[in-house]
Amino acid sequence: MKSVFAFALGALAGIFGFQKHQEGVFGKKFDSKSTRNAAIEITKEDVNDAETNAAEAEKAPKEEEKEEKKRTKVLGVIPARYASTRFPGKPLVMIAGKPMIVRTYLQAKKASQLDALVVATDDERIRDAIVKAGGDVVMTDEAIPNGTERCAQAADRTAGEYDIVVNIQGDEPLIEPEIIDEVVLALKNAPRECVYSTPVTPLKHEEVKMQGRVKCITDVNGYAIYFSRGMLPNNKKGEVDTSFDYWLHLGLQCYDREFLKLFPIMPATPMQMQEDLEQLKVIENGYKIKVIRVNHCAHGVDEPEDVASIEKIIAEDPSLD
Repeated sequence: MKSVFAFALGALAGIFGFQKHQEGVFGKKFDSKSTRNAAIEITKEDVNDAETNAAEAEKAPKEEEKEEKKRTKVLGVIPARYASTRFPGKPLVMIAGKPMIVRTYLQAKKASQLDALVVATDDERIRDAIVKAGGDVVMTDEAIPNGTERCAQAADRTAGEYDIVVNIQGDEPLIEPEIIDEVVLALKNAPRECVYSTPVTPLKHEEVKMQGRVKCITDVNGYAIYFSRGMLPNNKKGEVDTSFDYWLHLGLQCYDREFLKLFPIMPATPMQMQEDLEQLKVIENGYKIKVIRVNHCAHGVDEPEDVASIEKIIAEDPSLD
């Protein structure tokens, strides 16, 4: 008798528990007649959920693939203007028997990360010198105000699709191709929100206060915080700290192609105008610049007097000729 009574109590408890479960799940009173239908409804919902999850899973690889798309194709551009206030005709100045722009082109051509390399100019004399040396040229508009915008126009006018555009300074006839490769790889390996990479090199303490030397500071992850013509960072004494390492920004800029399309039409920013440094416009607009540290003895040609020192280096190292 006791066992029958216990069984009856167990059955009632089970029904009561199921009722509470149903009310919790469906927000309605339990109806024994609808128990079978409720079970069928749950099964249909489960099936629908499974179908939805399967559809989302099918889409997921495509979205992931889109997110992981790498920047691979690289175009190198060497902007070159004949007109110059300080040094007219500088791209064609002869250095050890070759025009400077030709030497720069031949050095940059050694970089393994470049899929194509062109000189961007508005001058037929520069074009002829490069063509004679077997190089490629893109003619750009004369009114373009700076090298970055000349690079952007050259990329627009160059056949093929590229993910990265490298702005290589035309007055660096001894540019190391390895540095070009390192800067390109830095942007290739950077997250998509990073749109620019550039190199810095140790700066001599006696040159820290020189306005012509652009200094750079970075965060712990190697992203640029600021660039300045003044001493950077400064300190309370306003004097160069000989125990501190200062970094010189080198004029080699590597851009995400899509960002380079936007850059020329972005309005000038306050710090950019104050320092007269284009790269500050990138930072002020919230984009990231990846900075890599290299060892480079700057051998740029700023004045006619620099030619002799370049020729001396070439004479001592036949591989540069």
